[in-house]
Amino acid sequence: MTTSLPLRDPVVRLGIPRARAGTAGLSEIDVDRSTRLSSVRSGALGSVHSWELVTAVDGPGTRMTVFLSGCPLRCLYCHNPDTMEMRRGTDVATEEILGRLARYRTVLTATGGGLTVSGGEPLMQPAFTAALLRGAHALGLHTALDTSGYLGAHCTDEMLDDVDLVLLDVKSGLPDTYRRTTGRELAPTLEFGRRLNARGIPIWVRFVLVPGLTDDPANVAAVADQVVAFGGAERVEVLPFHQMGRDKWAELGLEYELEHTVPPTAESVEEVRATFRARGLTVY
Repeated sequence: MTTSLPLRDPVVRLGIPRARAGTAGLSEIDVDRSTRLSSVRSGALGSVHSWELVTAVDGPGTRMTVFLSGCPLRCLYCHNPDTMEMRRGTDVATEEILGRLARYRTVLTATGGGLTVSGGEPLMQPAFTAALLRGAHALGLHTALDTSGYLGAHCTDEMLDDVDLVLLDVKSGLPDTYRRTTGRELAPTLEFGRRLNARGIPIWVRFVLVPGLTDDPANVAAVADQVVAFGGAERVEVLPFHQMGRDKWAELGLEYELEHTVPPTAESVEEVRATFRARGLTVY
C-alpha cells in the first residue's frame, strides 16, 4: 500500500528467488510454476518488496514491518512506486519470515511491538498476509495491518481475528478527489472502516496532506467527517507530503505528476490537524 509517509527504502531485502541465484543468508527455492501457484494460493509463498525493523512508526513498540509487492491504487504521491507491481517483488516463504520474526521475538515483546504487514497493498495477497498474521499471533506478538482498505472485501473475518490494529490510509474524503488521487473509488475504504469498528478493532487513520491535491479545506473536513461517521479512530496521523520518492518514478520510467509540488508548511499541517481535533479525534 502503501502510502504511509516516512520514506520506505528497502533496508534489508528478503529473498527466496524465482531463479537459482540465491540471496545470502536465506533459503533457496526452485519450484515449477504449478507448485509456485499452489504455494501462493495457500499462503505459503508471497511476493515481498522488503522488510525493516522500526520503532514507533507502523504501530506500537519496535516492529518488524514487511512490505509486500502489488497495489491496485495508483496514488500520485506514492513514494514507493516500485511496490505497485507484484512482479517486482521477490518470492519469499512464509516460514522464512516467521523464522526471522521468532528470532526478534524477545525485543519485540519487551517493547510491546510485533509484526506489521504493509505494502504496496497487503490485501493484494490475502492468503500470504493471513498466514503471516496468524503466525505472528502464534508467537504471542501484536499484529498490525497497514492498508488503504480498498480491498477490504479480501480480508476475511478469520483474518481479522488475527489483527490487533489497522493502520487505515484514508486518502481523501471527497469521492472525486479520491479518484483523482488514486484512480479508484472511496467507498470500499469507508465500508472497511465501518466493518473494523463493528468488530472493535482499533484503527489508526493516516491522511497524507498534499498541496494542490488533498489539502482543500472541504476535502480535509470530509475526511474528518468520514472518520467520525464510520465510528472514529484511536488516532489520526496527518502526514505531510514529501519528494523523497521522486527519483524512483524516474528510474521506473513513470510519469510523476507532482514533480513541482512543494511540501506543506508547518502552519498548514497544524491547521489540518486542528480540523480533526475539532471533531474530537486524537491527532498526531
